[in-house]
Amino acid sequence: MNYVEFQFTVSPKEPGVDILIAELNETGFDSFEETESGLNAYVPSSLVNDTLLYSIPILNNKDFNITFIKNELPDKNWNEVWEKNFQPVFIGDKCCIRASFHPKSNNCEFDIVIDPKMSFGTGHHETTALMVEEMMGMDFANKTVADAGCGTAVLAILASKRKAKNVFAFDIDDWAVDNSKENIIRNNVGEIDVYKGGAALLAGKLFNVILANINKNVLLADINKYSLALLKGGDLLLSGFYTHDKNDLIKEAGRYDLIIGSERENKNWCLLHFIKGDKK
Repeated sequence: MNYVEFQFTVSPKEPGVDILIAELNETGFDSFEETESGLNAYVPSSLVNDTLLYSIPILNNKDFNITFIKNELPDKNWNEVWEKNFQPVFIGDKCCIRASFHPKSNNCEFDIVIDPKMSFGTGHHETTALMVEEMMGMDFANKTVADAGCGTAVLAILASKRKAKNVFAFDIDDWAVDNSKENIIRNNVGEIDVYKGGAALLAGKLFNVILANINKNVLLADINKYSLALLKGGDLLLSGFYTHDKNDLIKEAGRYDLIIGSERENKNWCLLHFIKGDKK
């Protein structure tokens, strides 16, 4: 696959780079490399057109000074490039997320092998780490779980390893669906079904736990569907958004009988843990 590289210079770099990554991710950019002056971002050449960056709000935000250079890149084995830079991720003292070419750590109770092939969810991003950290404090034994926007299926795999009864995972991206299935086999976990599609797939189903690490706009649009698919007393974990957006999500969730239980933050990224209550 041919890619185009955008070399962004970002000032101020913090939190500019994090915001830029989140917004580029929504337009088809699927790989990022932080640099001393900003960010290198990569997008399939088939998606590049004159209006590609028009929908990126931060590029028109006067609080940030962002310039970029666009480079056409020759076709290459991007997975090989990724392998040279990917390092294992240790989350707490019990969970390790690594690639298949890394040796297994003897110090982790939960060893997860992920070869993402450009799919989101290696554990390196703060939001994935937030989700894993929150999940490690929960009881998944015999629970039914949905992983919305599953990416690499890293969260679905962790839920299964923590004794979930069955896991229903889905993503709108073909690449993510295929990669999730590969990673599930790679980790030798069963009871995980993967489908292509969005939150409409939840209709008519009920779960003890729903995991959704996506982005603010998708979460706001789908909270009602999550609530309808969540059993009373069930857990809804949301991440993929910035701390300054959390009140919008808390307000919207409150419309659908979802009560905030706890929250976590990491470098301006946020996780909200809701509990399904009773309709009054």
